[in-house]
Amino acid sequence: MRRLLFLLALTLAPIVSRAQCEMENTAFKSGEVLIYDLYFNWKFIWVKVGSATMTTIKSVYDGQECYRSSLLTRGNKTADKLFVMRDTLMSIVTPRLAPVYYRKGALEGGQYRVDEVWYSYPDGKCSLSQRYRNPKGEVSTAKYVSAGECVQDMMSMFLRARSFDPTSWRKGQRIHFKMADGSEVKDKVLVYRGREKFTMRNTGVVYRCLVLSFVENEGGKERDIVTFYVTDDANHMPVRLDLNLNFGSAKAFVSAQTGLRHPLTSIVK
Repeated sequence: MRRLLFLLALTLAPIVSRAQCEMENTAFKSGEVLIYDLYFNWKFIWVKVGSATMTTIKSVYDGQECYRSSLLTRGNKTADKLFVMRDTLMSIVTPRLAPVYYRKGALEGGQYRVDEVWYSYPDGKCSLSQRYRNPKGEVSTAKYVSAGECVQDMMSMFLRARSFDPTSWRKGQRIHFKMADGSEVKDKVLVYRGREKFTMRNTGVVYRCLVLSFVENEGGKERDIVTFYVTDDANHMPVRLDLNLNFGSAKAFVSAQTGLRHPLTSIVK
C-alpha cells in the first residue's frame, strides 16, 4: 500500500506543480481580438506612429489544448523615418493559465532581439529553458529551476492579471512574482494604482478602469515599465497601455475589439 501511494505521488507531482501555477480564466475566450492605436512622445507632442493587434485563440501545443495570445506592433511610414519598430510577442498558456512557451522578437531602431522561454513542470518543480539572441546575433542560453515558486513572462502574467479579483484590493497593493527576462529570471512587482475614469484619446469613449503597473527596481529606485488600464468589468480588457521604452515613451489606446467574453459594462454612459 505504501509503495502504491509513493508511486501515485510521483505520478501526480508534475500535475500538482503545474496546478500551483494555475488559476481559473474568468476574463477572456478564444477569438478575442483587440486593436490599438500607438502614439509616441516626440519633442513634447504625442504623434500617432502605428498600430498593435492582440489576438487570443485556442491552439494545441505539445499535444495539449492551450491558448495562444499574440501581440504585434507595427510602426507607420512616418514613424519608420524616425525609428523602426516591429515587435511580435507570443505566449502560450494552458486553459488554466500556466505558461508553457513564450517568444518575443523585437526590431527596434535597427536592432533585433529574440527572447524565448520553454516551461515544464517535472518532479514538482517549475523548470525553464531560456534562449536569448542579442542585437549582434550572439546567442546565450540558461536553465532555471524553481522548486516552490512559479515563473511568468510578461505576456502570461498579463493574461493572468486579467483574472485577478480586485474586490478587496487597496490602492498601492503589491503583487510579487518572478519573470523570465532575456536569459535571466528577475523579481518583479505588479502594483495596483486604484480606479480611474478616463477618456480615450482616439475614440472619445469614457471607461471606468483599474490601473496597474509593472515595476522594476533599478539602482535602488523603482520605475514603472508598463502601466495598463483594464476595464472595471468581468473582461478586464486592456484599453490603454503606457510604456517606458529604451528610446522614449509610448502609449496604446484601444480602437476596436471583437470576441469579448462578457458585456462591456465599464463604458460610462
